[in-house]
Amino acid sequence: MMTAQNREKDSLLILSGGMDSVTMLYDYRDRIGLAISFDYGSNHNQQELTFAGLHCQRLGIEHKVIALDFFKQNFRSSLLEGGDAIPEGNYDEENMKSTVVPFRNGIMLSIAAGIANSHGLAVVMMANHGGDHVVYPDCRLEFVAAMGGAISAGTGGEVRLVAPYTEFTKSQIAARGAELGIDYAETWSCYKGGKIHCGECGTCRERKEAFANAGLKDPTIYSN
Repeated sequence: MMTAQNREKDSLLILSGGMDSVTMLYDYRDRIGLAISFDYGSNHNQQELTFAGLHCQRLGIEHKVIALDFFKQNFRSSLLEGGDAIPEGNYDEENMKSTVVPFRNGIMLSIAAGIANSHGLAVVMMANHGGDHVVYPDCRLEFVAAMGGAISAGTGGEVRLVAPYTEFTKSQIAARGAELGIDYAETWSCYKGGKIHCGECGTCRERKEAFANAGLKDPTIYSN
C-alpha cells in the first residue's frame, strides 16, 4: 500500500459513501486532493451521497458531485429500478447479477481521469475489493489493469489508476477502518435504498459478515 506521509496531494478518489471508499478516503487523506461522487439514479444514491459529503467536509477535502442522468434513462439494472427489484440473499454471482450496471466503473473512471488531468492530479483511486470480483466484471483485476492502461495512454502518461483494495476482503477493509477510527454508522451499503438498512439484501449481508469476520461490533441499524 502507498504511504500517505509527506506526500503532495496528487490523487482523486471516486467516493460513493459506502464502507470501502470512505475507508480509502481516510486511509489516503493526506494524498487525496479531490473526491468525486456520481449521482446516477441508483436506489441508494442519495443515502450514499449524504455520507460522502459528510466525510469530505469533516476531513477538509474538496468534494464534487457529478450528475449522470443518462444511466437511469438508458441502462438496465435492478439497482436503478427501485428497492423492490433488489434480490434478497447472499452476496454471490447468481443472486446479485441483476444489480450489475453495465460498465459503470469504466464510465466513471473515464470521467474521473479527465477531471484529474484537468486539475493536475496524477492518480485516480477506486475502492473496489476482492468480494466484488465474482459479481462485477468492472471490479476485477483484469479490468483494473486494462482500464489503468487506457487511462495512462489516454492522458499521455499524466494520470494513472490505483486500486489499493483490489485484493482485500470486506472484513480487512472494516478492520482497517476500525484502526482509522471510522464510524461505519456513517456509511451506506443497502441497495434497497430505504431509510435504514434492510438487513436482507446481498450488500447488507456482506456488511454484516464483514464486521463479524473482523471481530468488530456492527454499528448499523437494520430493519431485519
